[in-house]
Amino acid sequence: MSVRPDTAMVFAAGLGTRMRPISNTIPKPLVKVAGKALIDHCLDLFAKADVPRAIVNVHYLADQIEAHLASRTKPEIIISDERAQLLDQGGGIRKILPLLQGKPFYLCNTDAFWIEGPLSNISALADAWDPERMDALLLVAAVSNSVGVDWPGDFSMDAQGALTRRDERDVTPFVYSGVGIIKPELFENDTRDVFRLAPFFFDAAEKGRLFGLRLDGVWLHVGTPAAIADAESAIARSTV
Repeated sequence: MSVRPDTAMVFAAGLGTRMRPISNTIPKPLVKVAGKALIDHCLDLFAKADVPRAIVNVHYLADQIEAHLASRTKPEIIISDERAQLLDQGGGIRKILPLLQGKPFYLCNTDAFWIEGPLSNISALADAWDPERMDALLLVAAVSNSVGVDWPGDFSMDAQGALTRRDERDVTPFVYSGVGIIKPELFENDTRDVFRLAPFFFDAAEKGRLFGLRLDGVWLHVGTPAAIADAESAIARSTV
């Protein structure tokens, strides 16, 4: 049995350009959906799964995010300061490698979350994690049971859970939920300061070491101002 990850890397440094004009004055992770900031929707899911620690990177309107998180105790928050330079997700991971102590960790975008049932998807992800077979395990959502998906999917998944990248001409049934587990050693030899995360997924897929776990629930992608109302409508329907 593999050891469950104890740290989430929460990406909150981006400029949030698609959320303009709201994000002109409010960082995207603090945009509220159903009365709660996007970042809190995400962090609450990790708290429910008893993940003890979240490293949150900050850059754009960083003071607002730090102030918002200052009183949060579950999970414990550690700020990774990228004020001097926006590092993209890959660079953000490389910066915090010393904090990970070589252990696999969760990934978490802050522009999406999900309506969850009685069981934790994050706990299910940890239970499915197999470092012998996997370099990364992504929580994936069916396009047909998601809100705010305005692109033709990300991956196909076979019966064993192995993920295949979508060809640019195809439509695929699953989207990356923004949450996953990944090995830190994938980034240890990269000497760049600024680089993307997605190529590491695609490389793992080529090697047959990228796997997916289907999300149980309704995934809500909140990438634009219009998507806020769509997500809130889905939440309201789920409580009826």
